[in-house]
Formats: sequence, C-alpha cells, structure tokens
Amino acid sequence: MAKDYYETLGVDKSASADEIKSAYRKLAKQYHPDMNKGDEGAAQKFKEINEAYQVLSDDQKRQQYDTFGTADGAGGFGGQGGFGGFEGFGGFGDIFDNIFGGGMRSRPQNGPQRGNDIRVSMRISFEDAAHGIKQEVTINRLEKCEECDGTGAKKGTERRTCPTCNGTGQERVQQQTMFGSFVNVQPCRTCGGEGTIVDSPCEKCKGKGTVQQQRTISVNIPAGIDNGQILTMRGEGHAGKRGGPAGDLQIVISVKPHKLFERLGYDLYLDMDISMIQAALGDEIEVPTLDGKVRYKVEAGTQPGTVFRLKNKGVQHLNSTRMGDLYVRANVQIPKKLNERQKKVLRDFEEKIKNKDKGTTFNKPNDAF
Repeated sequence: MAKDYYETLGVDKSASADEIKSAYRKLAKQYHPDMNKGDEGAAQKFKEINEAYQVLSDDQKRQQYDTFGTADGAGGFGGQGGFGGFEGFGGFGDIFDNIFGGGMRSRPQNGPQRGNDIRVSMRISFEDAAHGIKQEVTINRLEKCEECDGTGAKKGTERRTCPTCNGTGQERVQQQTMFGSFVNVQPCRTCGGEGTIVDSPCEKCKGKGTVQQQRTISVNIPAGIDNGQILTMRGEGHAGKRGGPAGDLQIVISVKPHKLFERLGYDLYLDMDISMIQAALGDEIEVPTLDGKVRYKVEAGTQPGTVFRLKNKGVQHLNSTRMGDLYVRANVQIPKKLNERQKKVLRDFEEKIKNKDKGTTFNKPNDAF
C-alpha cells in the first residue's frame, strides 16, 4: 500500500467505526490549522488525517482499501504496489516492458482515449461550507475542434491510414538480448500511434483535433463539505481523443477558518466566557450558532471547563438531513482587579460559607460586581 491509513490514524486494522472516529477527532484537533498557524507540517498532517478518515469511515471505501490497497476505484491487482500491471496469462508483459522497452504484448494505440482530468482549488467561507452554496469556477480546457469535428483534417478532406503501420498505430522491432530474440512493440514513428495521418491539417486546430477554450462552470457545493474534500464533475475535463469521453473536473475545497467555531467532522466547538457570578448563581446566556444566537440556561455551580451540548446546532451531514452538535466550553472569568468593597464582599461571603450560615440571604455579589 502506498499509504497506510490505519497508521495515519494510529488504529489497528480491526478498529471499530467508533474507534476510528475517536482517533480522527483527537488527531484533527491536535493538527488543526487554527491550532498550528504557520506550521506547514501540521497543515499537511491535517490533510493526511482527513484523507484517511474519508476512506476508513466509509464502509465501502474501507472494504475496497483493505482488499486492494487503494480506494480510488482501481481494483484488482493493478494500481499501487503488489503485482501491478499484469495482464493475461502469467502476467509477465510489464516485466519485459521494463527490461526491453516494449514487451511481448501488442498494445493498440489508436482506439478511443479518455481525456485528462482538470484539478482546481476553490476557497469558500466556513458558513458556505456548512450551508452549501452555488459558485462559479473558470477553467481552460481542450475541447473538440468544431471546424473539423475533431478529426484534425481540413474541411473536405479526411484522415488516411498510416502507410507505415497500416492503421495499427504500432511498429514491431525485433531485438536480440541476453535472453534471446524478442519483439519490441512501440508506437509508430510516422503517425505517433494514431493509426492515421493528415495530409491537409485543419487550420483552426493545426491537425490536433482539439482547441483550448476558457469556460466558466457553475458548481453546486453541497452543505456539509469540509476542508480538503474534492468535488468531481464528470465530463467537464479535457476532451478525449478518437471518440473517447472527456475527463473530469476535480475541485479541491479549501475552507476559511472561523473566528469563533472549530469544526471536527460535523460537530462544532466553541469556547465561551461567562462571569464568576453567572457560573456560581446560574444564568440564561446567548450562545452564537451558525444560524444565529440561541438562549441557553447555565446551571448554578457551573465549574470552569464545563462543556454543554446544543443538539443539532452543528453542521449538516453531506447528502443527508442529519445535523451535528455544538459543544460549548465554559470559560469562567475570574476578576483580576478588585476594589476594596468588592474584596470585602468576597471575604464576607467566604466567611459565611465557612460558618455554614444557612439562615443568611446573601445577594451582595450581584450588586458588587
């Protein structure tokens, strides 16, 4: 495997979904860019953690990764590591390709060929990532030439079969090696593997069959998308060759940090200051959320660092109506400068507690502070 996602998250291969989620939250909080500003190493680690979690938290992707060592849809024994590239009986073709530059197999070069993908970055706000938004992105891509309909030949003319390779797109060259005589198959030097040649090239595309165009694409960014995730728009990449399909447009999402909230998965975390009096006596406070402020009752005797949860006030799950939660940590503010009257009130209060004077009503802290 090129990447060990289990090692990245620090879990065993037998780890449960809850163990994976717990490990991800711990590491994501440790390496979050907001907690490590200016540290490129931490930012890279955060991306790796996100990538690993996206695979291991999805049952289908995890099963494919455990089986084939990749979650990109390659499957089989191809792709990364192992016996990649073996085809047909015995699978020795690629070994001889590496040694002799061609191998024993014939590889057609003139069939339909898929176009290349295009990858761009898009930076959006924290709120837009949570709620979803429609954005536009401008790209430069190769498109089929309308003048020649992608043939590369001037109007009124056609491509003709290459006389060197007779349309196969390949040449077979016999080589003598220490292992004996081998046939090296390589792209035709005349047509470049196309199988056909153009006598009168199209003036617009110069015989290439494609032209570069600038396009503005409308992108629907779903609610709940997170930093580092990739949106794929099928068929919006470069044009294919010889009737092949176009490639894809891949949009890498970059989310701006929020001044108040920290996001882990679909949950939000917030540090909120409350006064010593509010913590001691209890109070109803206003808590900011992504949808505006809400009222929350702080219980009397709240201790510093107490975390309370607001259900369904986090981020919407991708492709779902489920909502994450908002976790608020109470930071109790202790006064640093007290006047003599305030000090006396606190001393009197402390004395009454020590003496367990239950019969005395004590309201002075509210007035003093």
